[in-house]
Amino acid sequence: QVQLVESGGGLVQAGGSLRLSCAASGSISSINGMGWYRQAPGKQRDLVAVMTGDGSTNSAESVKGPFTLTRDNAKNTVYLRMNSLKPEDTAIYYCTLVRVLHGAGYAYWGQGTQVTVSS
Repeated sequence: QVQLVESGGGLVQAGGSLRLSCAASGSISSINGMGWYRQAPGKQRDLVAVMTGDGSTNSAESVKGPFTLTRDNAKNTVYLRMNSLKPEDTAIYYCTLVRVLHGAGYAYWGQGTQVTVSS
């Protein structure tokens, strides 16, 4: 069992900043990646940024620069710092963790945290 607890969402004006946190607990060995996806109303869930086991980060082009993903291994926590927020960043942000066990990948998701950017 893997538990992901997200925090930090909320309402912010355009141009503002937020920091999302996601703390993992439970069976969290063999982590292959950890990061964030988001889903806007009526749209599919899309990648925001995910950090792989070797420390490299895969990010959506639209967030490169304003958004920064960091990880605290001691706390099993990832942080998504979001600067210069735009109304189009409004979405539910989901934390994800991927484990690879015996060659098979397993993805886990948090409950989601709402980010609303007003114009």
